[in-house]
Amino acid sequence: MPLAKPRNTITRAPDLLVIPVAAATVIQQGALVCVDGGHAVPGATAAELTAAGRAEETVDNSDGAAGAKAITIRRGVFKWKNAAADPIGQADLLADCYVVDDETVAKTDGAGTRSRAGKVLDIEPTGVWVETL
Repeated sequence: MPLAKPRNTITRAPDLLVIPVAAATVIQQGALVCVDGGHAVPGATAAELTAAGRAEETVDNSDGAAGAKAITIRRGVFKWKNAAADPIGQADLLADCYVVDDETVAKTDGAGTRSRAGKVLDIEPTGVWVETL
């Protein structure tokens, strides 16, 4: 039914997510965070993860069940380490890159073993700028 009077439609910033943390998991502030089965996990080499963004805080759910704690994730553009064994180069600008761990990205999906981290926006000697949306 269409509105018949004004409505106070609430909003929230699209760059912040609050995601329940997986069981027996610790996520460090500043880590590349992924989602696995609806729960936040540190970035890792695994094919089934979805990159979420950067951890805004450290959350220790090492003794908790899945969802016992939640973490705030910021989506956006972040500088991650470039994988030494599968480095991203200038020719990879605007291409997809892939999660190696919670601070490192690589050029390829490692023969289907790595999840997509986002788009490469810049490459510097000290790291790779990746857009995760």
